[in-house]
Amino acid sequence: MAADLDRTLAALADPTRRGVVELLRHQPRRASEIADALAMTRPAMSRHLRVLRKAGLVREDALDDDARVRVYRLEREPFAGLRGWLDEVEAFWSDQLQAFKAHAERRARGRKA
Repeated sequence: MAADLDRTLAALADPTRRGVVELLRHQPRRASEIADALAMTRPAMSRHLRVLRKAGLVREDALDDDARVRVYRLEREPFAGLRGWLDEVEAFWSDQLQAFKAHAERRARGRKA
C-alpha cells in the first residue's frame, strides 16, 4: 500500500502529469491530443504518459479500427488509495483540533469560576 501511494505521489508531483490527469478527468484522449493541449512534443508527452502508466494512474488502450493509435484514460484505484490516505491525514488533524478546542473550553470555564 505504501509503495503504491509513493508511486502515485511521485507521478503527480510533476505539473505536466497533473495537467494530463486534469484533461483525462473529462474524457479519454489520444496521446497526440494530450500533447497538443499541453503544448508539448510527442516524445516528451510519451515520457510523462509512461510514468503515469507505471504508477497505474492511466490505462492505454488501442482503438479497434487502428491499433497504432493509443487512447489514455484514468484508472480509479490509485486515486481511491490516495483519497483514503488523505482522509486519514485529515481525520488526524480534525481530532487534534477537537482536542485543542476541548482543552481551550475547559481552561475558559476554569477562569470564569
